Amino acid sequence: MTLVTLASANLRRTSHPSASSRELERRLLVRYHNMGDLRAREELVRRFLPLARDLALRYTHTDEPLDDLLQVANLGLLKAIDRFDPDRGTKFTSFAAPTILGELKRHFRDKGWALRVPRDLQERALAVNRETEVLATRLGRSPKVREIADALGCTAEEVLEASEAAMSYETASLDMPTARDDDESAALVDRLGGNDPGFELVERRDAIVGTWTVLPEIERKVLKLRFVEDLTQREIGDRIGYSQMHVSRMLRSALTRIEQAAAAG
Repeated sequence: MTLVTLASANLRRTSHPSASSRELERRLLVRYHNMGDLRAREELVRRFLPLARDLALRYTHTDEPLDDLLQVANLGLLKAIDRFDPDRGTKFTSFAAPTILGELKRHFRDKGWALRVPRDLQERALAVNRETEVLATRLGRSPKVREIADALGCTAEEVLEASEAAMSYETASLDMPTARDDDESAALVDRLGGNDPGFELVERRDAIVGTWTVLPEIERKVLKLRFVEDLTQREIGDRIGYSQMHVSRMLRSALTRIEQAAAAG
């Protein structure tokens, strides 16, 4: 019988064990750790499977399959049993619960996310999702960002950051239809991208550069004074000794040639 099957079948609570139950658990832990009794270990697993299940159910708001969550929680339980020191006198559940939760969080951190997200941000995203459901049930509506932030003791910016990070949990296939109910809907990849205007700009720039070299030196100087140094036509005329009207004709002539070269390119 698998651990998941045992967990599903055994629904006894272990949150408030009696004194005799705690003493039995302590004896089982001593027998396993001090005497290597594997039957005691199996009995401990059976007794604390409901605890592992309860902790795994905390994450059912995610898209992770319940069977996977149970397996991870059960692995955490086994680690807790193997690592626990019965001679310290600590209550086993106080040690087991953080160990199991840590295993569940590690699972989401290492295997659940499609993109690599910092650990603290992953945990905050899970907390935001969980608190959103709690508040939605209590308020009867979708909670506001500020309400979630107040409940978690963080800022609204941190809630928004966590919500955005949660979008990294899964990735969408580029071949997926953009409309769920339409089998003939265009794929996502067909809706992405487009012609980059930068390519046309590069081509025109190359054409302009080629034309620039064949312009008379005086026209290149006029263009530079007008568009680089931002002088007026009167100021350009004063600088090169031409009338404003002559400067205007040179500008039109040079720009026309450049425009024609760019269009031809």
